[in-house]
Amino acid sequence: MSRPAVPFALPPWLAHALRAQRGPVPWSAVVRGALAAGPLLLAAVLLHRTSLGVVAAIAAMLAGINDRPGSRRVSVTRLGAPALAGAGGLLVGTYAGEHVGAVALTLVLTGFGLLAGGVSAIGPVASGAGTQLLVGSAIGAGMPVPEAGWLRALAFLAGAGWLLALRFALPTPGATVGDFRFDGERAAVAAVYDAIADLLDAAGTDDAVARRVALTAALDHAQDALAGPRLRRYASSSTERRLHAQYAAALPLGEAATALAWAGDAVTGRASEGPRRLAAAVRENTHTGPLPAPHRSAPALRALDDALLRAADAFDQGEGSDLHTRRRSVRDMFRRVFGAGGREYGLRVALCFGASAAVAQALHHARWYGQHQHWYWLPATAVFLVKPDLGPLASRVLNRAAGTVLGAVVFAGFAAVLPRPEGLVALVALSGALIPVATRHFAAQTAVVTVLVLALVMVGGEPQASAGRIGETLLACAIVLIVGHLPMPGQRGGGVQTRVAAAGSAAYAYLDHVLREARGPISAPDSRATRWTLRREAYRTLAEARTAIALAAAELPALARHSEGTDKLVATLERLVDATTASAVHLDDQGHLSPRHTEQLAELLDEFERGRERTRLRLPELPLAV
Repeated sequence: MSRPAVPFALPPWLAHALRAQRGPVPWSAVVRGALAAGPLLLAAVLLHRTSLGVVAAIAAMLAGINDRPGSRRVSVTRLGAPALAGAGGLLVGTYAGEHVGAVALTLVLTGFGLLAGGVSAIGPVASGAGTQLLVGSAIGAGMPVPEAGWLRALAFLAGAGWLLALRFALPTPGATVGDFRFDGERAAVAAVYDAIADLLDAAGTDDAVARRVALTAALDHAQDALAGPRLRRYASSSTERRLHAQYAAALPLGEAATALAWAGDAVTGRASEGPRRLAAAVRENTHTGPLPAPHRSAPALRALDDALLRAADAFDQGEGSDLHTRRRSVRDMFRRVFGAGGREYGLRVALCFGASAAVAQALHHARWYGQHQHWYWLPATAVFLVKPDLGPLASRVLNRAAGTVLGAVVFAGFAAVLPRPEGLVALVALSGALIPVATRHFAAQTAVVTVLVLALVMVGGEPQASAGRIGETLLACAIVLIVGHLPMPGQRGGGVQTRVAAAGSAAYAYLDHVLREARGPISAPDSRATRWTLRREAYRTLAEARTAIALAAAELPALARHSEGTDKLVATLERLVDATTASAVHLDDQGHLSPRHTEQLAELLDEFERGRERTRLRLPELPLAV
């Protein structure tokens, strides 16, 4: 009797290296990329300020990597904050490179690595700022540009600012409804209502958990889309106020849908028809019209019906609570920077960046090595390799090496036939257009960036440097692999532990609020609004913890073992938050918690406490009595 064949499964670290994101082509970003670095470089060449054009093109390229789908208001922070940090790093790096020796310069860059690594633990925008701070400091210290440091910094800001201006000025292709400046917000809010409808359709099926996760992602995206600076002073735009109201109206609908999914009973298609009509009204900027009412046979269904009525009123009036802002205190940011995750992140980035700078400086001054013109490539490459939020270490190294080799070979072929400089400027423009598509896979992004950087080097008057680029990248990969496996002070996996602890604290705060509501009226002016805000924070921090755990699990076994067990812990937390949401909906309808709700809350809380003790996760003491 033959045994059944066991399908071959790739190890997680290799599977992650081969995985690519999917989705429609972001044509808006493609157009912006084509109009960013290439035209800036062409203008500089015509004005005989080629070196400043190269700096501006680098800034536009880095901004293009951060130019992700979303609202225009979010792009102000997402592109602007890293650009400011990059300009500051360029300024300091330029003057440090001109006035201090190799040893002192290495120490300065190492200190920058410690600062940027710790700050990167705050979140994605801070991580982007830390990346550009380090890249800018390395370029400023080593790139042979004749202009003064302040002029380089201005050129860097101009390059990023040009892409940001394109982000605001160019309409989205196909955006014909309402004010095109709000198309990102409109699409994000509509996606929330679609996700609510999908969750209602999946209630009582095995897809319910995945649909609830998708709803969390949609709410996170909409929260970010509405969280940037106002496009008009005092938010006087009726379109802007309407979008805020429409987002706020989705929160009770999401709460009711989550409660229905928790109950595990299937609901009729009539229940999801209302949210789908609301999604269409947001997307088409029209009124909702009559909404079908679901059967009011259960507390969650009654909550859904009530939420639909409030949503219809909010859509018509264009007024609603402004609940989208995610406020993070200075204390919380300091906790992230100086906590276990921030310390580990900062030490590892500092060691990699400093070691790369030291090796590059040594090679730069070694007579036997020859003139090392692009020594700053080595530390700049190490920056992208050492950043844990950019993917697992092994995946980053494999993709960086493969992408660099591919990009260098492709560029060598182009360099042999293209006229100079006009052909190379066109190649820069083409590469800029490809970056938004290439960001779906780190190897593809590396290949496109390699072509763009090598083209900039030749436009600046230097010889073809494909071989040098490959050598620098392979050396940086070796340094980062070694440093990435070195023991560090404190507990490994600090970033994962920090994320899980934050999720646990947010879940506890949400549960505590609901339990206090069950014991009697809360004196807060709007207890329900506070509850929705706490629920949003609980689900959002859980999603962040899930992402961190998935990245850690795809590391090599020597690193992945430090986060073992945290996935089960977060799964328990998710069930606890779902049960808390269902309890809150039942409490609103009945005025008290049912025995089923209290028993499950107590069981999940005990299960989480046992898992927390096994993983030695630290959480603030909260007196929760169910």
